[in-house]
Amino acid sequence: MAENVFIIKFEEESKSYQTFSELKQMHATKQIVGEQMGVILNDADAGIQIKDFLDFTGTDKTARGSIIGALVGIIGGPLGILLGWMGGTFIGATGDAREIKNAMNVFEQVTSFIAHGQTGVILIAREEDFETIQNYAYELGGQVVRLNGDYVRDQIKQAQLAQFELERDARKRWKDRNK
Repeated sequence: MAENVFIIKFEEESKSYQTFSELKQMHATKQIVGEQMGVILNDADAGIQIKDFLDFTGTDKTARGSIIGALVGIIGGPLGILLGWMGGTFIGATGDAREIKNAMNVFEQVTSFIAHGQTGVILIAREEDFETIQNYAYELGGQVVRLNGDYVRDQIKQAQLAQFELERDARKRWKDRNK
């Protein structure tokens, strides 16, 4: 099953929660086949937060251990903060930083699509469900971005590796300075 990550946004917060509820029902009636879904808020002060989460697979994953949790965690974690603080032009100045910046494409898309103060829905579902999801969102006045699921997973892995390497390098520099 080819999966996609759908990011759906609305101007009104209540429509995100309505969409979460109705997509859950659409999955139950086999109109779509979802894997995971979450309502996210891009809070100007606290960053991206998961407000509600559902794992359709029944594996009892929490939001934290999910693809959506990893996506949100990287955006709000040290790597996301570092990139937001330093800015794209400065980051692009070195080869290692360029790799990190490339790995941030997915994360930048999420944060630029769901602006500060907005709430949206992230849904992992089949490619075949795109038209159903898009039509539903448009009826409510929403917008949809579709990302290839394999691409998102790859970007998450790259960002996690980059974050691990940054943390390792920072610990080494800290130890070297405090000898």
